[in-house]
Amino acid sequence: MKHEVLDLQFTDLASRTSRFAKNGLWPFLRGSPILAIALGFSVMSAAYWLFIASDRYVSEAHVIVQRTEIGGAAGIDLPSFLTGGGATSRGDQLILRDYLRSVDMVRKLDQEMDLRDHYSSWHIDPFSRMWSDPTIEDLRRYYLSRVSIEYDDYTGVLVIKAQGFSPETAQKITTMLVREGENFMNAMAHDLARNQVNFLEKEVDILGHRAMAARKAVLDYQNQNGLVSPQAATEAIGAIIAKLEAQRTELQTKLSAMQAYLVADNPALVELQQQIDAVNEQIDQENAKLAAPQGGKLNSKIEEFQRLEMNAKFSQDMYKTALVALEKGRVESTRAVKKMSIVQAPSLPEHPEEPRRLYEALLYTIVAMLLAGVFHLLAAIIRDHRD
Repeated sequence: MKHEVLDLQFTDLASRTSRFAKNGLWPFLRGSPILAIALGFSVMSAAYWLFIASDRYVSEAHVIVQRTEIGGAAGIDLPSFLTGGGATSRGDQLILRDYLRSVDMVRKLDQEMDLRDHYSSWHIDPFSRMWSDPTIEDLRRYYLSRVSIEYDDYTGVLVIKAQGFSPETAQKITTMLVREGENFMNAMAHDLARNQVNFLEKEVDILGHRAMAARKAVLDYQNQNGLVSPQAATEAIGAIIAKLEAQRTELQTKLSAMQAYLVADNPALVELQQQIDAVNEQIDQENAKLAAPQGGKLNSKIEEFQRLEMNAKFSQDMYKTALVALEKGRVESTRAVKKMSIVQAPSLPEHPEEPRRLYEALLYTIVAMLLAGVFHLLAAIIRDHRD
């Protein structure tokens, strides 16, 4: 059945072609209104694209967003240092692309360049221009149809193309996109740096008070206990005890030697024993200063003093670290931490690249003819089923 339908269609088409060859175009088109409509559309579209469509000039720029900060000495890359920046960031490139396509960017372009008037000028053909008095959403949709901002994953370059109905306007749009893009990236980085500086300033203030309080705690402890350093006092007492023990050993040795030839109640022996007892008592007193079962002696004071000193030293180190971070943050907040490196400056087009007149005319003609063929086939199938 399908083959019979196709045979009938080809027979009908062949007969129409033969009639066209014999009788001319008009009788042929009268017998095929679909083809007539397609042919009329093709002629009108070709006339529009070849003679009516306004010229559009394309300005192009290639840019790279680079970070300008340099890390520590161990991480410095000499080629990157010599070329003036750090590595490019795909995330930064995509953020920039999103901003350049945003409503905010369209508003800035409209305010500075009067974009609405340029794209809706009366000398632009009706199908290419924007209708007058558009909303900001309409303007953005038209802007996105005339401006292309794409990220090249292979080269890491952001390609900016802007179309205008004059070479100067196209270049001006591209130039402003590059300039505002760099300003936006630096403003975003500076805002982040300023927030960090504000945070660090508060932290420095808190850590400074904490360090002062820790040092004051050490001073109060020293004043309350009458000791500059319990550790030094302990060492001094230890030296005294060592000296007393040496003296006791010497006296005991002398006593043992004299006991060999003197009677027990000899005054010299009694005096030596009294000296040994006095030294033992003094040693016990000095040892009592160092430690005691109930606490409160020098050993516990040393532990508490060391804890206070450690806390004071830690607070001071934290304060120094915060000060260094604050100064670094202040430097980062005042310099351009991201630089827009221009690989290709915004070009001034010398001839219109859009529209591609012959290509568009042929494309519309081919599409019209294909649609006419499809509709003609559908109509033939419907007629066949009715029969």
